[in-house]
Amino acid sequence: MLSGAMLTMDSTTMVLVLALGNLALCSLLFFFDYGAVRTPSLASWGLSKQVQAASWILLALGGARVVPEPLALPGGWALLIVGVALESAALWENAQRRRVQRAMVPLALAAVSIFLVSYWIDPLGLRTLAAALILGAFYLLGAAALARGWRNASMLQRALAVTTALLALLVAARGILVLVMPDGWRWLSHDLLRQLSTIAFYLLMLANGFGCLLLARERLQVDVARLETLDLVTEAPNRRGFYNALAPWMALARRPGSPTALIVLDLDSFKRVNDGYGHPVGDVVLRHVADLCKRQLRDSDLLGRLSGGEFALLLPRTGGEEAMLVAERMRAAIEATPVKTERAMISMTASFGVTTIRPDDSNVILFGRAGAAMRAAKDAGRNRIHLAPRETVPEA
Repeated sequence: MLSGAMLTMDSTTMVLVLALGNLALCSLLFFFDYGAVRTPSLASWGLSKQVQAASWILLALGGARVVPEPLALPGGWALLIVGVALESAALWENAQRRRVQRAMVPLALAAVSIFLVSYWIDPLGLRTLAAALILGAFYLLGAAALARGWRNASMLQRALAVTTALLALLVAARGILVLVMPDGWRWLSHDLLRQLSTIAFYLLMLANGFGCLLLARERLQVDVARLETLDLVTEAPNRRGFYNALAPWMALARRPGSPTALIVLDLDSFKRVNDGYGHPVGDVVLRHVADLCKRQLRDSDLLGRLSGGEFALLLPRTGGEEAMLVAERMRAAIEATPVKTERAMISMTASFGVTTIRPDDSNVILFGRAGAAMRAAKDAGRNRIHLAPRETVPEA
């Protein structure tokens, strides 16, 4: 924390570095998502960095006597409190805790009022105490937002939470020492703690700046990876995602144990829906059918969309006859539940092919057998279920 009637040259230089650093972060953010629609939390975080840059610039101008000290010091610290509060609010917004985020505005206003009153009473000691404790508290609130969902958080997010908390305590320690030990404590003088506090501000700028940009990039990569295996229409796994989930069950089929069933279903005359009503209505039908099928499944079962109106269902620890019963429930539900759209009530049926995974199966063989059973159901009149022939054992 900066102290004394005037800033020293070294402190002024450090403050200028902090100002330029925050401006550099604002520039990086501008190019980071140039041309893209910013998320609300990222936009709020960018605004917080702009306010913090303005605060450090004002403090630097006060230290260089360009702006009068009675204006630069209270104005600069008040802006810094607002900037750090906005940064904490952005982190809580990113953590999807809007109630805490909204509380930051009145908290920031109250904190600025307390600081200005403290500055008016004592421009040195009490001002240092108030600024240190207030800024440390807001940084700790930001660390708490980063620590939310600790078990599922990435190592980067955990590291940011711990680093921010430790540096926040270092910032607050300046005010605590002024409060409990006005003359310092042994080798830990106020001047040394002031320098450490200033370094903490610098490290917080780097950690929260580049760390949050990296965290945003990390989450974008997670979203991209998720979209690669997700069907956006039904929010079920796509072909790639379903194959990924199927792989361990293919390996288990080579060992003795409970069977695993695969059901392939195809909506009858689904092309007619797309051609007659348009693809948006077709998407409504797909979501409707996916929801009906999910209601018939256990938590361990999996529904995936392969292509068009074709779906696959993985039923672990389920034999062929049991899978036939599951398929029958789905068939009856689809037939009995028309799809309500803005243009019409559309009745749908589906044809099912059922099989179980065999030890020598590959994906091609397994889906070929299930697909052949499904086509046999269509050839028999549609809206039917066909069980693939059981594996035959050659005679000796």
